[in-house]
Amino acid sequence: MGVKMPRVECQDCGRPIAAGPVAGRLTKGRVWRHDPPDKVREPGSALVSCPGSLTIVDLPHPARQLELPAEPSELDPDGIDTVPLF
Repeated sequence: MGVKMPRVECQDCGRPIAAGPVAGRLTKGRVWRHDPPDKVREPGSALVSCPGSLTIVDLPHPARQLELPAEPSELDPDGIDTVPLF
């Protein structure tokens, strides 16, 4: 299972694009490389990225903490992906 990256609106084309974390900056992310929405790539032609690719943006939910149910009885032990260490 992979990590789900938050999506942010590209400041240039307006499309929702994944943003990966920037090292050392918990509230910032870098927009992943993406093609412009109106660009049709011909086989063998050069790659053209949207000008908004790789822009550093504010992440929508930086350093968000996992929320657990109030009652331990609400936890489903069969749905937990952990292995006891002791």
